[in-house]
Amino acid sequence: MRRSSSSIATNLAEGSGRASLKDQAYFTNISFGSALETIDHLSYSFDMKYIDEVQYKLLRIKLDEIINKLNALYKYQINSTQDLKSRVKK
Repeated sequence: MRRSSSSIATNLAEGSGRASLKDQAYFTNISFGSALETIDHLSYSFDMKYIDEVQYKLLRIKLDEIINKLNALYKYQINSTQDLKSRVKK
């Protein structure tokens, strides 16, 4: 769970260094996959009684918020027509 959850931020950081929004969107999509993987680990932890229902619900709500933000970012990145030069202010 630690690995998949840290991959969310790691992939966003790697994507932020890319010049085009389309390239950034690729890494945002990978972050989305890592978030889904974290949900799977969270569900397994609850099923195996490693965490209680209160912890599960709290963490699941937070993950859903992250996923919604990743979706919004991805949609912006793939629908934007701006390139790097037009985004950089001189």
